[in-house]
Amino acid sequence: MDTPPDHVVLVASGGLDSTTLAHLLHARGSRLTFMAVDYGQRHRVELAFAACAASRLGAEFEQVDLSGLTPVLAGSALTDPSVEVPDGHYTDERMASTVVPNRNALMLDLAIALAVSRGASAVAFGAHAGDHPVYPDCRPAFVEAFQQSARVANEGFLAPGFQVLAPFLAMTKAQIVSLGAELGVPFEETWSCYRGQVAHCGRCGTCVERREAFSLAGIQDPTTYASTDDSLSGR
Repeated sequence: MDTPPDHVVLVASGGLDSTTLAHLLHARGSRLTFMAVDYGQRHRVELAFAACAASRLGAEFEQVDLSGLTPVLAGSALTDPSVEVPDGHYTDERMASTVVPNRNALMLDLAIALAVSRGASAVAFGAHAGDHPVYPDCRPAFVEAFQQSARVANEGFLAPGFQVLAPFLAMTKAQIVSLGAELGVPFEETWSCYRGQVAHCGRCGTCVERREAFSLAGIQDPTTYASTDDSLSGR
């Protein structure tokens, strides 16, 4: 991101990563359009946090309803009530149950369509290095292949130099927390927990990762957790 795009469609989850990315792009002068997706996730509370971030940054906000696809995305702990959300560290093998089939490709395809219709010069999402062991669609090979596919599929309709941006791909969650702190991200206004209850559960993989990231970054975590059992970290 040597030259910030003029207009970016951001796949916004309301989580720590995408919100920090939004603040980074905003700080570098990009105009933002937030795109949040309801795909029937049990933690759809995150959508309100995405809308809040868009309002805070004066960005356009679009929420896409894909809840009708929930039966197609069955088998994941995030979309299927019969599959329990596992506790433990983010990198544990059992976290594979939180994979939603082809989720990032679906969301990025929608973001591309929105970018074409709005004349945006890039789409962006907050995948990071910690995602690589569990989520295939958060790896560099996927981003490179998807960008090429998007350019071929929309040839003649994309803005010149169109990009699929994932600037956190080589960064740890702790590094993202440090960057967010520098940018003044209000972390208390982000949501990570896969259970989507009143407070972060503190036990699911993404809660454990969130807690660990603040600790490693040496930054106070403003999140309220229902549990802070350190034995779940596996560290």
